[in-house]
Amino acid sequence: MYPEYMVAPIREDLTSAGFEQLMSPEEVEQAIKSEGTVLVAVNSVCGCAAAKARPALKMAVAAADKKPAKLVTVFAGMEQDAVAKAREHMLPYPPSSPSIALFKDGELVHMIERYHIEGNELNRIVDNLQGAFEEYC
Repeated sequence: MYPEYMVAPIREDLTSAGFEQLMSPEEVEQAIKSEGTVLVAVNSVCGCAAAKARPALKMAVAAADKKPAKLVTVFAGMEQDAVAKAREHMLPYPPSSPSIALFKDGELVHMIERYHIEGNELNRIVDNLQGAFEEYC
């Protein structure tokens, strides 16, 4: 686990954009199983989260006509039980951070893994997210 003072500004990067920080498995379960669409961001201290994942999430949500009903995040390397619960719902995809998952009525409908983030251009990630929003939200 990382010191909280180190991750606080990284958490705030998403929470200030409207994402709810989930801290427990129960919060994750409740959010994912809720009716409608839920975007789950597995946040991370890594460079591709800072340079691509978080900016793409914020840009996609800000510019989309159709958006998920809920925006939530868990932090890899911190609340391990909450992250593990989120990843259970992301199966069969392997654990990946950062990663982004879209759920509709509790079912995984779209997944962006780390390799889709770190090896891609920012605008392509934004387009990918907005395409999923258009299709499922």
